[in-house]
Amino acid sequence: MTEAGPPPDYDLAIIGGGINGTGIARDAAGRGLRVLLVEQNDLASGTSSASSKLIHGGLRYLEHGAFGMVRQALAEREVLLRTAPHIIRPLRFVLLPSPRVRSIWMLRAGLFLYDHLSPRKILPASASVDLAHNAAGAPLRVRDRTALAYSDCWVDDARLVVLNAVDAAARGATIRTRTRCTHAERGAVWRLTLESRGKTEQASASVLVNAAGPWLEAVRDVIDDHAPSRTRLVKGSHVVMRKLYDGDHAYVLQADDGRIVFMLPFADDFTLIGTTDVDFRGDPATVAPSADEIAYLCRVVDASFRAPIGPQDVVWSFAGVRSLYDDGAGSAKDVTRDFHLALDTEGGAPLLSVYGGKITTFRVLAEAALAKLRDVLPPMTSAWTKTATLPGGDFTYAERDTHVAEARRAWPFLSARQARRLAGHYGTRIGLVLGDARSAADLGAYFGEDLSEAEVRYLVAQEWAETADDILWRRTKLGLRVTAFAAQRLSAFLADVMPPTGR
Repeated sequence: MTEAGPPPDYDLAIIGGGINGTGIARDAAGRGLRVLLVEQNDLASGTSSASSKLIHGGLRYLEHGAFGMVRQALAEREVLLRTAPHIIRPLRFVLLPSPRVRSIWMLRAGLFLYDHLSPRKILPASASVDLAHNAAGAPLRVRDRTALAYSDCWVDDARLVVLNAVDAAARGATIRTRTRCTHAERGAVWRLTLESRGKTEQASASVLVNAAGPWLEAVRDVIDDHAPSRTRLVKGSHVVMRKLYDGDHAYVLQADDGRIVFMLPFADDFTLIGTTDVDFRGDPATVAPSADEIAYLCRVVDASFRAPIGPQDVVWSFAGVRSLYDDGAGSAKDVTRDFHLALDTEGGAPLLSVYGGKITTFRVLAEAALAKLRDVLPPMTSAWTKTATLPGGDFTYAERDTHVAEARRAWPFLSARQARRLAGHYGTRIGLVLGDARSAADLGAYFGEDLSEAEVRYLVAQEWAETADDILWRRTKLGLRVTAFAAQRLSAFLADVMPPTGR
């Protein structure tokens, strides 16, 4: 009789620290599994921080008959709003008509389905908007038409990823950033070689999940996965400009090529515009908006808004690569956004590959992944994330303003803007950031705007932040405001006072 080897270090190892990887890690850790997650860079450093920042049903996917996917996403809007009210908020969209692209009756029919495919308890139904008499019509070239309005939600996408990782770690998961899986030996268990900061170590796991997004194929090479590939990479680009209109609503513009483009209020003083759909080939780490994509987004906006804009008005731009499941669609914009989970148990220890998915349905994807793995993992408790709040989200969405007011009473030296930002980022965990400070000076040095040493220390200790980019662009969006000099001071502080801990 062959003697059994030692048990693996983990039940589940996950490669990829984006929304899918951290969502699976959180769900699995909460069910009592031993979980390891490795991410080669920072959490949400890829596609998951380069989204349109929306929790939405996907109105345009109704045209493709994706009713199941839209129904699922519509139901998730309010689930996520309840579980993370500090980083998710309702957002009203004004959908502008374009008779050349879609008739008003076609839009009404689509919104009727949008309203009724899934029950709503929080978000209001769609309605007509008279652009001639509504403030939403003020900046537009044409005001003699009826528009339509509907509701979805806005999300701080990078923080959603980080908070899933924070909760996963609190429930026992091991989260390793700046850690690359360089080799995987597949036998009765997975034996992984990990490299981090010049050091090599080994780990073993019963099951491996490839949730690397646009790096899925690169990971397949490392783990010697020879199954047929179904990956299709599609680039989506966005631009950010100084605020182009007043109000807290968003616009949905119809481009002449049939695409829709969102205009969203962003970071108080800016407008976010996106997105494009372009097939992508190359290194996802180098992805950036092309001049043609930036010009395209500007033209779509310029066709509807009175104040002219152009590429010269862009203050920031970013792009992400979506790793979609190749369903054979001819055009990139028509490729399914639904997720696909491929389980391979033939070559030894089980391997699950995650294709596609949307930020809106990450929680459902995680549940589906664990359901698919149920027979190859140790016994687990039942699904639990539908009603469990993310860290800092233990209040209702209707109490958001009250939460900000309570923060100002507890720390009266905070400005209204600073209290709103901190409460919006950290929710009820704001006390972990500010502690017993009684004045702004108690928070230590400042690195431009209202970014304090206390906040930086919290982000390093609790949220795996290591670089200025981690803090200015993913944990916050203060990179839009701080000067280059302030960013350099932050980098120096991180390097000299708080070197990477390797948490």
